[in-house]
Amino acid sequence: MIDFRYHLVSIVAVFLALTVGLVLGTTMLQDPLLNTMKSETADLRGQSEELRAERDDSELLNAGADQLTDAVAGDMLEDRLLDRGVVLVASPGADEDVLLALGGRVEEAGAEVVGQLLLEEAFLDVGSATFVDELALQVSTEPGDLSGNPYDKAGTELGRALAAKNGQTDDDGNEDDADGDTEADGAAGDEDGEGGLRHDASTVLSAFAEGGLLTIEDSPARSADTVIVLAPATAAPEDDGERANTALTSFTAALHEQVGPTVLVGGTETGRPGGLIAQARALDPAYATVDVAGRPTGDLVAVLALAEALSGSGSAYGIGEGVTGFLPTPLPGPVEPADPDAESDSGSEADAEADTAAEPGVEDEARRTVPRNGE
Repeated sequence: MIDFRYHLVSIVAVFLALTVGLVLGTTMLQDPLLNTMKSETADLRGQSEELRAERDDSELLNAGADQLTDAVAGDMLEDRLLDRGVVLVASPGADEDVLLALGGRVEEAGAEVVGQLLLEEAFLDVGSATFVDELALQVSTEPGDLSGNPYDKAGTELGRALAAKNGQTDDDGNEDDADGDTEADGAAGDEDGEGGLRHDASTVLSAFAEGGLLTIEDSPARSADTVIVLAPATAAPEDDGERANTALTSFTAALHEQVGPTVLVGGTETGRPGGLIAQARALDPAYATVDVAGRPTGDLVAVLALAEALSGSGSAYGIGEGVTGFLPTPLPGPVEPADPDAESDSGSEADAEADTAAEPGVEDEARRTVPRNGE
């Protein structure tokens, strides 16, 4: 039989073992353990100080780069976007300060910010997709030609409304001005010469604004030669991020197709996996992308990328995966100013040379001097 004395001895033995263990742990093992912990702590402290020093150096270098950018930006951007009309499109959640800075750089390049479209949260809301689709079809003069998702259609219609139409004529041969007015009536009409509806840019923009999908600043209707689309400052929630990014990339591609030179810009986070620009680059877009906007140097790169896009090329710039380089190389050159008298002068010269060619004895010489196909 196991009696009380047996239990008492067992309990005493357990406590004795614990006591011996504590004594050994606080004497024989104390010094080696503490020395190891102190050594590891010192190493971690040293690494932390090195990382902090590197961070401070990087911040100083970035600040110096920004100062250098501000000093040389005027020369680097001079006439790169000469006489172009630029529309700034801000995604929901875009940084207003970055948008303002981009506008300043655009003007340094000789362009004019003719207007802004500020997309509202409702534009990308999952519950608004059907409304966006229906509205694009309602304002379109050719709804049967619209295809793709709702943001393809919205981008197409808004792009048509923004695109500059200088020099185009209606069916009666009257030339449209930048506001969609004709020389014949001096006011915006909504019918063409055959009685059909004509694309009314201001009405299209107003329809999207009145629908609570965007806010319009200034007068961008029929004024855009180029477009800058600014990405959100913060990423959408993970469960909704891919859908929102898909909507914005579709929208930007449609704007590019209608207007022409376009650049999608954002901060460094947009170029990382899951970011808007990273997702856009995976589709190998025809428009340019820049993932370093938000600092003077990055804003300069964005405008240089837009200037390069004037030639029909568009590439990826910044520091994210898949970029061509940090900035365009070689840098795009200045745009030659338009000469309104050049066309008439060249026409007069061609007529004079053609008259000379009609004279006897100079026909062969005339063949060598009369311009062919505008050359």
